[in-house]
Amino acid sequence: MGPLDGITVVAIEQAVAAPFCTARLADAGARVIKVERPEGDFARGYDDAVPGGQSSYFVWLNRGKESVALDLTQAVARERLERLIAGADVLVQNLKPGALSRLGFGIKRLRSSYPGLICCSIAGFNDTGPLAGRKAYDLLIQAESGLCAITGGPEEPSRVGISVVDISTGATAHAAVLEALIQRGRTGQGADIRLSMFDVIADWMAVPLLNHEGGKTPKRVGLAHPSIAPYGVFATADGRQVLISIQSEREWSVLCRQVLGRPELLEDPRFASNVERVRNRADTDAAVAGAFAALEGAALIARLSAAQIAFGELNDMAGLARHPELRRAVVDTPHGPVRIPAPAVTVDGQTRIGARVPAIDEHAEDLG
Repeated sequence: MGPLDGITVVAIEQAVAAPFCTARLADAGARVIKVERPEGDFARGYDDAVPGGQSSYFVWLNRGKESVALDLTQAVARERLERLIAGADVLVQNLKPGALSRLGFGIKRLRSSYPGLICCSIAGFNDTGPLAGRKAYDLLIQAESGLCAITGGPEEPSRVGISVVDISTGATAHAAVLEALIQRGRTGQGADIRLSMFDVIADWMAVPLLNHEGGKTPKRVGLAHPSIAPYGVFATADGRQVLISIQSEREWSVLCRQVLGRPELLEDPRFASNVERVRNRADTDAAVAGAFAALEGAALIARLSAAQIAFGELNDMAGLARHPELRRAVVDTPHGPVRIPAPAVTVDGQTRIGARVPAIDEHAEDLG
């Protein structure tokens, strides 16, 4: 039994942000009814990477849900949706701004009809701002928010390699829904939750924004850190790429003495503090790179481990696939089982993942 057993969620959702939220609700035991267009969520066609030509996005984000396909331009479909919402605890939706209202399902009307209903609406931009009606997707918000400007190397900006805006928005929505469920347990009242992808990532951009407004606009530094040094990737004698992160003066001292074998660096004014090391980043990195390049990877890792210096190796997807820390879960799909990364949260005695990815309209008869 999961913590959300008995909770019913209607998800009028597409793409990534809302499905990320509702997948986590399903993992916790909620019954999630996914309302799709007759042709299905367009994320079903994002790629064909999973056996049977299925989309990796869809398999990852729609486990444990029930699917019903409704053409909401038709009155009979809208009546069916009304019945689903009437029996729900939570409604999550990320349709184009205004679309739900035009179909007769405005949030104010729903909250009036169903006072205990928790409504969570996800949009690209804040619904009271000048861009409220604009459609938005992950990369567009990465660009608009300035995230791309601080991502990549010195030569050009880059996107973050995963759908970080969608994922962060879905995670924020998930937390907000759980908070609303707790509040409803105390008051009996639902909630009107609204959040935008732009607002979520703008919150996450607080540190670079505050640095910019303080006169220290962050520069793109690739695998380095804009305000900490040494913090980045260095090559060993046998070509292994090892990253280190020095967070304090104590760690810098330990690194110089026990790993680099250069205690004299502690007396050099160029490296006297993190601020000075960042100011003299080229010299800082050169000192680390020279010492690392003289050591085989295994020997360096042994030194770093003994010194308790935080480090990691630069992996690719093949490295992740065979990583000893990677836990897997198996979900059933219409084309057979698929192994995905296991949910990050583990709770003793609970199974935390939905068992099946639905085909389009698979549960139409069950849902009436």
